[in-house]
Order: sequence, then C-alpha cells, then structure tokens
Amino acid sequence: MRKLLAAALCLAATATGCGATVEPPGDATSSQKAVTLTNCGRKVTFDQVPERVVTNDVGITELMFALGLEDRMAGFAMPDDKGDLSGVPWKDGYDKVTWLSKDQLTKENVLDARADLVFAGWNYGFREDAGFTPDALKKLGIPSYILTESCRNGRTETSRGIMPPLDALYTDLTNLGKLFGVEKRAATLIADFKKRIAGVRAEAPAKKPTVFLYDSGQDQPFTSGRYAAPEQIITEAGGVNVMHDVEDSWTTVGWESVVERDPDTIVICDYGDVSAERKKEFLLSYAPLRDVSAIRHQRIFVLDYVDLVESPRNPSAVARLGAYLRTVSES
Repeated sequence: MRKLLAAALCLAATATGCGATVEPPGDATSSQKAVTLTNCGRKVTFDQVPERVVTNDVGITELMFALGLEDRMAGFAMPDDKGDLSGVPWKDGYDKVTWLSKDQLTKENVLDARADLVFAGWNYGFREDAGFTPDALKKLGIPSYILTESCRNGRTETSRGIMPPLDALYTDLTNLGKLFGVEKRAATLIADFKKRIAGVRAEAPAKKPTVFLYDSGQDQPFTSGRYAAPEQIITEAGGVNVMHDVEDSWTTVGWESVVERDPDTIVICDYGDVSAERKKEFLLSYAPLRDVSAIRHQRIFVLDYVDLVESPRNPSAVARLGAYLRTVSES
C-alpha cells in the first residue's frame, strides 16, 4: 500500500501537452434532477449537483480542474512536494481553490469545508485505519465518489482495480460530466485523449520492449499490477508491463520476479522524499539486478507521480513513454 501519496507534477506541461483540450466553463445548475451513477459497481444517486466538493490527491483534483469544475470545489488535500505550479495546465484551478491539507483529508477538514461531496479513492484518501471511509462520511451526511482506478475488486481485502486503467479514467470523466452537467466537455476530453493515444499506438514498435514500473522500496519493490494506470500507459506506449499477470493495482512484489522477467526498461515513478535520481542510483547499484537487461544497458525512464496515477495527465505520459520506447526498440 502506498505510504505517501505525493504530488509530483510535470513542470513543463501545457494543456495541449498533457492532452487536455478544455471548453469554457459550462452552466450546470443545482436545479437539475437527481442523477444516478454507477461507481465501483454500485448505483449511487445524487439528489442535487454538489457545490462544495473536496478532493484528495493531485490526479483526482486535476480531474475536476480538467472539466472546469473548480467553482464547484471547496478545497483539496495533497502533500506539498509538488514543485512549481507556474507551468501546470490547470494553474487557475490551483490558484482559485483552497488547499485544505498538505497531507490527506480528514473528517475534521471535510466538515470545516462544509463539503457536500468527497471525491477520493482507496489509498487515495479513503483508509480504514483512520476511519476515513465512504461509510463513515455517509453517517455524517456527506456523500462520496470513489476514484474508479481504486475500486476494490474482492480478490483480497485490499486488492483494487475492476477495469483497464484508461477505461477507469474515461468512466470517471463520463460520470463527473453527467453529475455536473458538463457532459459535452467530458466527451470532448475523452475523444481528445483517445485520439492522442491512438496516434502513439500507431507508431509503436513491432517488437514491444518489456517494462518494469518501479515506485519505491528496497527490500521489496512497490509496482503496478494489471489495474493501476501504469499498466495501460505502458501498453499504449508500445511496451509490455512485466507484472501484467498481477491482478491488483499498486502492490508489492519480490525482486526475484523482476530478475526472472528481465525487463528491457525500468520506469521510475518520481515523487516523495526519495528523488528519482536516488532511486536510479539504487537500482543501478543493487547487486541482484546487475544482469537485468534494463540495468546492464541503463535504460531507465522517469515519469512523475501524477503521470502514473489516474489523471488527465495520462495521455501525455503515454506519448512521452512511447517516444522513449521507440528508441529502446531501435537500439
């Protein structure tokens, strides 16, 4: 499980560069009829359009910004090691919306914000150990929407993921578009994302490089299974996730499985207190990995945390990783 949901942002991105073409704000009103959505396999009905949404973590927050819904937000929570916000696509949203916490949401800051919807996910804010769950919020009269990438799938108590990761992104954009009356904007975003990703896929090498996603961990690596965003980012970029058979989203595996699968490339998730450069130094110096192809050829690529969790930055990550993997296949 994630120990820290840090918010590393791609600093040089633009709205176009991150694959996000956003229409001007719409005119959704709180007078619309009740809306019923399917969220994590359950039907959820909202009697009115939320007007004071609070979000947890960077990818979830930027889903709201990408849909132009900052006026519907009462605040967000995320760690503060996110870098300079001056170049991010949705700077206006960050400037406009209150930063409630530099950690995670709590019942206290949600109540203080007078929230009428909490948009978070399992391990992206929702957590049983602190009693911050959709059921606990429901008892306070506050509805929730769960990030689809994080939906629990019932295989174990904590395993997550019920659909391919980009489908999860499109599902959340569609649901939010319906709930807030910005369906056209959501459809435009999805169409733009699909078009850009299809362009990357069309240029993918015939021989697909194998890829291991390294998030963190020295005794055991924390990585992406089949249902976290890196799985489909890697696939659409023209690679193969060596942990595709792991039926979970973000999870821990053993180094022996990495060695056995001998990835051509390692992608580092850049966030938190340990820099990408320090992670790279560890990988290159860790003796059990010395014969792994990616280490022998020093084929290591870095993407930011926000690129690798469900977010509107995913299409840009596909494009950048795709360009790198094409060079790997040619070497």
